Amino acid sequence: MPDHADHMDAIYRYQRHIYDASRKYYLLGRDRLIQDLNAGPGTHVLEVGCGTGRNLIEAARMWPRARFYGLDISQAMLDTATASVARNGLAGQIALTQGDATDFEARKLWGRDGFDRIFLSYTLSMIPGWELALDEAARALAPDGSLHIVDFGQQERLPGMFRDILFGWLRHFDVSPRGDMLPVLEDVAARNRLTLDFAPLYRGYAWSAVLRR
Repeated sequence: MPDHADHMDAIYRYQRHIYDASRKYYLLGRDRLIQDLNAGPGTHVLEVGCGTGRNLIEAARMWPRARFYGLDISQAMLDTATASVARNGLAGQIALTQGDATDFEARKLWGRDGFDRIFLSYTLSMIPGWELALDEAARALAPDGSLHIVDFGQQERLPGMFRDILFGWLRHFDVSPRGDMLPVLEDVAARNRLTLDFAPLYRGYAWSAVLRR
């Protein structure tokens, strides 16, 4: 965790200040995921890899009677998220904690055994050992809970030149779209007795998945 945390802090120490303004143009499908959370009163929702807190703030506005939690390995990002949450008057609805997506304990961090909703938005493509992050998220699901994912796809129905340019640019930020995401999700679903809904979005620009107990 320390090495990766330091690496993420180095990448985002300055970018975090313009992160949300720049990413809104190409992190597609995030708001659709938030809408699909269906986080009614009393629902406890965890975002793994919460970054600047943008998604949590949008989700808290959309689902004002739910309780939200954010986990991120980068303290620099959490500093920005904490300030944004406070500025939006949501400190009483959103709790933020530093932690490793590939190894965390809900009981130790938040005093909870599980979450009704867990989501990862453009996070798997940045996590070394991302398969472990999926295992941890599945383990932290409450009974009848659901795990929601959106991330870069393989641009399968877009021009090859677009894919090459995008992937080349993403490498500068240590972002690696996971071409084997579907079989890994199928394995996670089978081992944890979850159902899986998987769909490409925007001609394969993004991939979306929901795993349910």
